[in-house]
Amino acid sequence: MTTNPYPLGLRLHGRRVVVVGGGAVATRRVPALLDAGADVLLVAPELTPALRARVDAGRLHWVARRFEPEDLDGAWLVQVAIDDPIAAASVSAVAAERRIFCVRADDRTAATAWTPAVTRHGPVTVAVLGGGDPRRAMTVRDAVRDLLAVRLGSDASAPTRSRSDASAGSRS
Repeated sequence: MTTNPYPLGLRLHGRRVVVVGGGAVATRRVPALLDAGADVLLVAPELTPALRARVDAGRLHWVARRFEPEDLDGAWLVQVAIDDPIAAASVSAVAAERRIFCVRADDRTAATAWTPAVTRHGPVTVAVLGGGDPRRAMTVRDAVRDLLAVRLGSDASAPTRSRSDASAGSRS
């Protein structure tokens, strides 16, 4: 028996999020964490130039070494963005022991949280989980994004109708 994930929007402003790894996956994930106001600790021996620029700008903290269990002290969430399955499992085990949700780029079945494909249109945020298939999630996200642009137009700040307004308007 499989269970569906429980969708949730995390309010990370000022909360510690640990990202383990300094490569391409971390480079894609860190901007959204920073946009959410997370206090990001990046643990990796090396960084991409884009991550290094964020460190140099003071946007996140970097520890230039491999992961140690103490790195998760005070963390609310951990994102494992490394391609070493043994090291990723080790980080995941420490997170589970401390009851910290863990996103794993290398093995979605071993993760306790998944990162959705996201689109925003003004105050509306749509997050899509594709049942573990990131391409499916991105395809659905893009279709929703395009539909929102057509239906709501470019004025993203315009108020949207509530559920009861929408159903009242369709009873003509």
